[in-house]
Amino acid sequence: MLSTRKPLRVAVVGGGVTGLTAAWQIQRLGHRVTVLEAGARAGGVVGAQRLGAWLQELGPNSLLEGSPEIAAFVDDVGLAPRRLYAAPAAKQRYLLRGGRPVALPTSPGAFLRTPLFSAGAKLRLMLEPFRRRAPADADESLADFVRRRLGREFLDYVINPFVAGVYAGDPERLSVRHAFPRLHALEQEHGSLLLGALRRRNPGGGPKGRIFSFPEGLGEIPRALQARLLDPVRLRTRVTALQRTGAGWRLTLDQRGTPGEAEFDLVVCALPADALAALDFPALAPDAGLRLLAEIPHPPVVSVFTGHRREDVTHPLDGFGLLVPAVEGGRILGTLFSSTLFPGRAPEGHVALTTFIGGTRQPELAALDDVALATLVREELGRLLGVSGAPAIVRVQRWPRAIPQYAPGHERFLTAIERLEAAAPGVFVGGNCRDGISLPNCIAAGHRLAAAVRRHTGA
Repeated sequence: MLSTRKPLRVAVVGGGVTGLTAAWQIQRLGHRVTVLEAGARAGGVVGAQRLGAWLQELGPNSLLEGSPEIAAFVDDVGLAPRRLYAAPAAKQRYLLRGGRPVALPTSPGAFLRTPLFSAGAKLRLMLEPFRRRAPADADESLADFVRRRLGREFLDYVINPFVAGVYAGDPERLSVRHAFPRLHALEQEHGSLLLGALRRRNPGGGPKGRIFSFPEGLGEIPRALQARLLDPVRLRTRVTALQRTGAGWRLTLDQRGTPGEAEFDLVVCALPADALAALDFPALAPDAGLRLLAEIPHPPVVSVFTGHRREDVTHPLDGFGLLVPAVEGGRILGTLFSSTLFPGRAPEGHVALTTFIGGTRQPELAALDDVALATLVREELGRLLGVSGAPAIVRVQRWPRAIPQYAPGHERFLTAIERLEAAAPGVFVGGNCRDGISLPNCIAAGHRLAAAVRRHTGA
């Protein structure tokens, strides 16, 4: 354990929300922190751009205030006065069934009346508490888990589109233990998803947490974190290797094409899986490296932001958005009703929509050029939401390796990270391939990394 009689030099490799949160928290411990970011801006996939009266989110579109830790984070970083909660009109979620949007039921009475599920599917759901739980150590796919507990129809028309919206993934290829640990925990702790969910609801009867953002989008989070760092983020600075130097670490850098080196006492790696896999640790045994992480699938995703005159859209857009189950066909994963969610996303008399394409379901569509993507979106929105006329604005955002897929067997990747940390004291690893993919997961990962530094230093 290192002495903390003087501030330590800490490198945070990766300037996404996890890295920025970790850097801010480590700085608060009294250490000198330098953030090294390979890209041209900090924030990773979290960012937004203002286009006149339009606001386009580049990655996540909202944040769930589902824990006291998230509320405290927003307060601490100085963004509490700017918090925008989602409009009441955004409470509905639409799913496509039979070629038309159907609202997901939000009450027992609405569930009994909904055309979204057959009578048999409704009965099977109500019998869910009587089904046996799986062994605690089983690494079951999400699809097998849902078929076993809820049935095929629920898998096809709820879980499949939900997974497409969250992971851009396929429930057949995701581990319930690793990708959706709360579902796994509900079954293990309560023997039933329905009974467990009821016991976890708040006294008012509604689900915990509210959705929120900020006037200039979620990009305000990385900007606020950067503003609190004493040393500016070093952009376009890629770390290629870490070499032990006595009590510390020497980092080999590529700074805007120019090679360099820098020495630090501790190193925090907050990188995506492929960047972690590319890091060289020449002094360590080959089996202690992170090369294995390159095998984690990351399907491509494209988001297409479009703006329309309100009179050109027949759907009321009275909800969060529309998700498209794979069994319904189609060429999009879903569409968010961005201007319904929050004000300031579209000019007066217009609406903003954000449509997602590709993922594990149809990765080839993510490779289409911008013109073809705009045409595809126009055709699909016309079919699904009654959108007509030329859009007032179209902007395409591409993520060639978007979201890590936590497949059955994901444990081996976590073991590789743990082995690396054990072989390299003073190196701490976190990120969306280890700590979860959501924005709250990223914030929590930053706090976890800072806590690991605190324990290591005895602070």
